[in-house]
Formats: sequence, C-alpha cells, structure tokens
Amino acid sequence: MATKTRFNGGELVRFGLFATIVTALLAAVGLVTTFGERDIIGGVLSVGSIFLFGVAVGAAFLLTRRNSGAPWAIRLVGGTLLGLFTSILPLLIVLLAEPLGLRRFLPNISPDLIAIMTFGQGVAGLPILVLIFAVAGLLGAVLALLSASVRRPLFAGLLVVFVVGLLSETIILSWGNQGLGLAIRRVAFAARGLSPLGALLLFLLVAGINALWNWRSGWVRERIGALPPAPRQGLRWGGIALGILVLLFLPVLLRSYLTEVINNVGLYILMGLGLNIVVGFAGLLDLGYVAFYAIGAYTMGILTSTGRLGLAGLTWWEALPIAVLMAITAGVILGVPVLRMRGDYLAIVTLGFGEIIRILATSDFLAPLTGGPQGVLQIPNVPFFGMSLIKPEHLYYLILAGCLLAFFVSWRLRDSRMGRQWMAMREDEDVAEAMGINLVKTKLLAFATGAAFSGLSGTILAAKLNSVFPHSMSLYVSINVLCLIIIGGMGSLPGVIVGALLLIGLPELLREFAEYRMLMYGVLLILIMLSRPEGFWPSEVAKRELHAREEVAVTGNANTAG
Repeated sequence: MATKTRFNGGELVRFGLFATIVTALLAAVGLVTTFGERDIIGGVLSVGSIFLFGVAVGAAFLLTRRNSGAPWAIRLVGGTLLGLFTSILPLLIVLLAEPLGLRRFLPNISPDLIAIMTFGQGVAGLPILVLIFAVAGLLGAVLALLSASVRRPLFAGLLVVFVVGLLSETIILSWGNQGLGLAIRRVAFAARGLSPLGALLLFLLVAGINALWNWRSGWVRERIGALPPAPRQGLRWGGIALGILVLLFLPVLLRSYLTEVINNVGLYILMGLGLNIVVGFAGLLDLGYVAFYAIGAYTMGILTSTGRLGLAGLTWWEALPIAVLMAITAGVILGVPVLRMRGDYLAIVTLGFGEIIRILATSDFLAPLTGGPQGVLQIPNVPFFGMSLIKPEHLYYLILAGCLLAFFVSWRLRDSRMGRQWMAMREDEDVAEAMGINLVKTKLLAFATGAAFSGLSGTILAAKLNSVFPHSMSLYVSINVLCLIIIGGMGSLPGVIVGALLLIGLPELLREFAEYRMLMYGVLLILIMLSRPEGFWPSEVAKRELHAREEVAVTGNANTAG
C-alpha cells in the first residue's frame, strides 16, 4: 500500500465541520457555561474552556495523524486551519445571539456564555477567540507530530493535572486544612483549582516519572524476568501485600466524604464482578441484573428490620446466607426459561424479569411484605464484636471484604475448567455443545454466581442505608453496571474497577453536575468504542481476539484490492 504524501484537503473540511458543530453543541447545551465555574488552574484554565477549545485540539490531532505522509510544515498549517474552521459556528453564536434572539430557542445561549466566549470584552474579544482556536488547532497538530516516547509523558502529566484540578475542592475539604495538607494547599492550590505553580510542579513530577518508567521499564522487566522462580514469586506476593496494606489504610487518607464515595464505588464493583461473569465470561446479555440486587436487599430488610415489616429479627450476619441464597435461587429461576435464548431475545427477557421484580416491590399485593412504595424501614446496622458499623470508615472494610472475595472467586473461576467452558460458550454455543459442554449447567452456574454477588451487594446496601426503597432498584442500575463493564473491558477483572471509578466515582465527586451524568456515559461509550473498543483495561484474551479479527479484516481487504 502506497503511503500518502499529500495533505487531504477534503479531510480538513470534514474534520473542521465536525469540530465546529460539536463545539457549538457543547456551548448550546450549557456545558461551557456550567463547567466554566470549575477551574482547573485558578484564573487561567477552566473545564468550560476545555469543552470550548478541546474539540479543536482533538480534531487537529486526528487530522494530523491521518495525513502522516505529508510534510510536517503542511500538517502544522492544516491543524491551524482546522482550528480556524472550528471557530466559525462559535463566532456566529456570538454575533447572532442578540439580533436573532437565540436564547428564546436555546436558553443556554446566555450573556454568561457570550462573556466566556468573548473574554468579557464583547465583540472586541472575537479576534482573541479566533486566535485561541487557531492555537488550539496548532497544538493538536504539534502533539500528533511528537514521538510516542515524548507524547505519553505529556498526556500523563496533563491528565493528572486535569483530574487533580477538577477535584481540587474535594481534596481541600478532605485533608487540606491542617498539618502537611495545609502547607501543600498554600503552595499547590488557588482559591479555585490548582495554582499555576502547583499545576507546573505536578505536571513535571508526573511527566518525569512516566518518562523515566518508559525509559527504564524494559530494563526492570528484564531484571525481574532473570530472577529465579522463588524470588520472582516472592516479589509478586510482596506487591500484592503492599496493595492490600494501602487499601487497609485508605480511609485514614481519604476521610469521611471520600470514603463514602469509595463505598458507593465498591458496591458497584461488587455488582460489576458478578455481571462480568454473566456477560464478560459467559456472553449472556443480562439487562435485569438489578433484580438480584433488589432481592438481596429486600430479603435482608425483611429478615432484620425492627419495624412492623420485620419477620425474624435476625442480625445482618444471620440473615446474610439466606439473602444470598434467595438471590442465587432467583438467578436459577431466571436461567431456566432462557436456556435456549441468545442475544437480543435474552436481553429482552432479562429486562422483563428485572421490571417484574421492581413492579412486585411497589405493588399493593406484596405491600404487607415489602412495604410497597414506602419500602422497608428500620433496618439495623451491621454488628461487629459488640459495635455497629455506622460510619463510612467502618462500612468501607465490609465492602472491601466483599469486593476482595468476589475478585478472588472471579479470578479463580476465570482460569478454571468452568471459566473456560463459559468462554467457549461465549464464542459459539453450538461448537461448545458439540465439544461436550453441558450448556444447561454452564448457563445456570453463570446466572447463579452473578446473582450471588449482586445479592451480596444488596445486603450491604440495606444495612448502609438502614432502609430499602423500590426506586433504588430501577433499570438504570442494570444499565450502569453494564456500562462500567463495557468501558472497563469485557471479561477484565481490573477493568470492572476502572469502569466503576469512572462512571460511579467521578459523578459522585461532581455531584453539582449530576444532570450531565448520562451525557458523560454516552460520550465515554462513544470514545471507548472509537479509540479503545476493547475497553480501558481489557483482558488479554479479548485484546488478542479483537486484534486478530482486525488483522484478518485488513488482510482480507488487501487481498480483495489486489
């Protein structure tokens, strides 16, 4: 295949048109205005500015990469022109907002938006806007021209600066008002966001560590690989022990609020590990996974509540095996009628099962048992050696124990005979059955195992909230868990953790922007499917399969063209 040596002007127009439309939409839906109040670098860079100019940077980066055969000077000019192209619709918004009364149709095109886009100078600020768009396009082209060894540390440093600046208020509230935290706050943080000096120091630290690791990682791996098996195994277990030690002391570092956020993330990790077995390992698309979550929570509530709905007055530990067993039974009951279903039909049936459980929980028929819309109240806390686990720091260890147990079981099952049967069934049920795999047993075990983890998460939720309400068991819970698996990487155990941190933890930290949560889901899913279809942290099997398919497709196209 011949390498292109000329810059493609048609791609410049297409990318520029896409970039200017997306930028205008981000402004029109209110993202630029809403996030304009959230500074990354105090008085210098806000999240709203990143939404406004970031699309031009990304589009110029992609355009420059696609024209890799053209001379570098031409590609720099192309990136700059794309930035100028991106400014067209934002300029029209500023110029036509008042004459056409755009705010009547698009309420978010407000004076605040115009002030942000013109830097508070009215029409006189438009040349500055155009200039910054051109610089943004040039920056995207420069980043694309850099070698990977230079670009990776830059991206790592910029990403960490963005995350720390975005979460600066939470960090300051958690541990920035006393001792060492106060000293760091005075140097690294401004009134809002990072200070310029703090952002520079953080960027240099992260980029330097990343560059050093990229430079010496091969040498480190060679030295570790040259070790005898016993020291290498000891080094591995030492790393695991260090990780567990960090997890044990995490609440001391995070304080109450951040620990509460981690607890919410942990509940979704627990559910995600269960659904990962059903969807990621076995390939069974389950959209009613929240049903097992609800069954575990309601069973725990009914058996332990001290109110009028309490039946047995058990403690949390006494009711735990019963609640998990009820969830497992529900998983088997769901699995029996869908044994011969696949794909979309399976998704529809499981979706109906989840809705049936939710409707039953709110119905008058079961109201004497479940409390109907009012739910189950007065659920006691988890007792533990004479004390009650009330504070987030206490519940953290219970959730951590559940997540570690689920992670260990999933890890052992993945490499077991049953795990390989699940994966074979995921690839092709007919071939798996022809090889002697019992599909009935294999599917039922997948549903039962996934339901057990979801039911365990529900039991912890009931004790955490001291109540269970049906509106907490909506379809969105199933969608959230499925999304975090897709974004983290189907079939990947670390991917579940990464996906939960991104889709559950980040919106919790940005609670004031919660109305954009579903938009974040959509954008992340689109970006993942385009840039990393295998997920943020894919399993090795999924990565090999995906790249093998891509190589086959490329080879087939080349043969056809030949």
